[in-house]
This record gives sequence, C-alpha cells and structure tokens, in this order.
Amino acid sequence: MTEHPTTPPGKPTSYSRVTLSRIMTAVDVNLYGTVHGGVLMKFVDDVAGAAAARHSGGTAVTASIDEIIFSEPVRVGDLVHAHAQVNWTGNTSMEVGVKVVAERWDSAEDEPVRVATAYLVFVGVDVAGAPRPVRPVLPETPDDHRRYKEAEIRRAHRLAKRRAIQAHRAS
Repeated sequence: MTEHPTTPPGKPTSYSRVTLSRIMTAVDVNLYGTVHGGVLMKFVDDVAGAAAARHSGGTAVTASIDEIIFSEPVRVGDLVHAHAQVNWTGNTSMEVGVKVVAERWDSAEDEPVRVATAYLVFVGVDVAGAPRPVRPVLPETPDDHRRYKEAEIRRAHRLAKRRAIQAHRAS
C-alpha cells in the first residue's frame, strides 16, 4: 500500500477557476451544421482538468462525467468560453463544475448564451498513477457554498447507484 503525506492545506474556490476560449470552425461541425457534442465534451474535459490540476497542485485524471447538459446549439464562428471551478473535494477526488457560454458571431454585442453545463469527477494521482490526497476546497461565496452542498448530493447519488448495481449483480 502506498503511503501518502498528510493532506495539503486548503485553497479557496477562486484559486481553481479557469477559463478556456476558442472560436468554433468548420472542422467542429456535425452533419446538422452545428458544433459536434463530442467537440464540446473534450473542451469541457480540458477546462475541468486544468481546474482540477490547479487546485490539487499536480496531476488529476478524469474519473467520471457526472452530467453534461447541452442547452443551446453552438455554431461555426461562435466564440465559446468554458468556465470551470472545483466545487467539492474528498480525500483524493474533486468535483469540477463547468459552464459553457457562446458569443454569437453574428450578434457579438448580445450577452453570451449559456450552451452547456457539466459536472466531472477528477482524482489526484501521484507519479505512479495511484490516488493521492488533494487539498480541501474552501468555499468563499454563497454560490460556492451552494455548489459544494449540491456536489455532496450528486456524490451521494453516485455512491447509492453504485451500491444498488453491485447488490443487483450479487443477487
């Protein structure tokens, strides 16, 4: 069994915040002429991974995508921004929330449109690939506290689902 040092001191939620931006091009589209969901999923995973690595102070890998909701299509030419932050931390895992917004190329003066939201679970890993302790996240604002509590609800649901499936398979 690998021994890990004690958990590092906590960091505020704002420390983990990351934004990535890119303009969507013709190579990103699907057969319907809008940006392919897989392109957005990779973009979401990239920004979430950056937030998780920043917060944990090292390598963090995607363990699961808890949820991703596409609320509006993205079009070629849209300037898309993905905003991520660590919402919750456990011993070795973190939930990262991502909000994706688009500035429409043909109406750049309008407010950005929310096009997707997602919740991903990352695990901090050491150089051997074994889970390692991650520092606690310290919520700062009422929104951060709300996100932390909602992340705990999502975690409880994930664990309950896993236990129910394992019990079903054992029967």
